[in-house]
Amino acid sequence: MSAKRRNVSRRITPNSPPPIPWLLTCEHAGNEIPTPYRSLFNGQKQLLDSHRGWDPGTLELGKHLQAKLKSPLVVNKVSRLLIENNRSLNHQQLFSAITRELTEEVRNQLIEDYYLPHRNEVENHVLRILAKTNQVVHIGVHSFTPIMHGIERNADVGLLYDPQYLPERRFCAMWKRELGKLNSSLRIRLNYPYRGASDGLTQTLRRKYAKVGYVGIELEVNQLWAKRGGAGWRNLMHSLSQSLLALSS
Repeated sequence: MSAKRRNVSRRITPNSPPPIPWLLTCEHAGNEIPTPYRSLFNGQKQLLDSHRGWDPGTLELGKHLQAKLKSPLVVNKVSRLLIENNRSLNHQQLFSAITRELTEEVRNQLIEDYYLPHRNEVENHVLRILAKTNQVVHIGVHSFTPIMHGIERNADVGLLYDPQYLPERRFCAMWKRELGKLNSSLRIRLNYPYRGASDGLTQTLRRKYAKVGYVGIELEVNQLWAKRGGAGWRNLMHSLSQSLLALSS
């Protein structure tokens, strides 16, 4: 990455757009099931409302970050149980147990209607931003269930990146440091509770565009914060946005 692309130290004035060209996405912002497929999910409300159906809190957090960073935000509200927008087309988890047994024709229609539109919109934003600035920092906004398979996850925030890609490794180290300054009580972990180089939208885009300035980070926030709401959740969102702004100042 050139010196121009690495520069995150320019001073900005309050409320002005940051110099870093941000892109925000929410792959699991809702648990909506379009009308033609609702019969597949009869009696499955509890499943749809769980972490398997969506990422609670991410839409609110994504909108908060969008307002503070003055950045594009691409949102998918269709449940991951219909089709998983954060998996590659050949991934075994692209379809859930409920949709996996549908006919190939129906599954292809799901890809055309609910998978490709989101992925293409995100990629088009990446290309437009890179054409203007030679850099884009894409943050995929996600949240994770506090307990998985009976094991408590001991983090409030996870920053996921490819450890073999130096710009992402440096970015997350700086972000963790700035976030810790703003909120020292937060448990912030790198590449937790998942690995940043695992199959996902950022990994797909990284393989295509890392050499021309793409940086892709998955932000993972413990769902306890959104479920509790109140001042704690607002403070966490504020800390996340202000720490990103600090990287631009």
